[in-house]
Amino acid sequence: QVQLVESGGGLVQAGDSLRLSCAASGRTLAISAMGWFRQAPGKEREFVSAINRYGSSTYYSDSVKGRFTISRDNAKNTVYLQMNRLNPEDTAVYYCAASTQYGSRYLDNSYDYWGQGTQVTVST
Repeated sequence: QVQLVESGGGLVQAGDSLRLSCAASGRTLAISAMGWFRQAPGKEREFVSAINRYGSSTYYSDSVKGRFTISRDNAKNTVYLQMNRLNPEDTAVYYCAASTQYGSRYLDNSYDYWGQGTQVTVST
């Protein structure tokens, strides 16, 4: 089993930055990739970003490319999502996910473990 705990969400104004963290524990050696997804009210959960085990490959949705940066610190078993130039459309619950598979990093069914989510609200 893998446990994931997100932190760093909050209420910010448009144009501000936030950094989300996701700390993994348990069978972390089994993790092949970690990702971030988000779900806005009334919308489906969508892919945001992912990073492979070694940090050598990163993935972004078109809506966040150039504004968000994913990184990881394997010594701390922690993945980060630096979010810059936030806008109200980024408002959502952000979920961290861990995959022990080698499927598409963009699909939520490729991930086996999920955190509880952290709220990000961007006001105008």
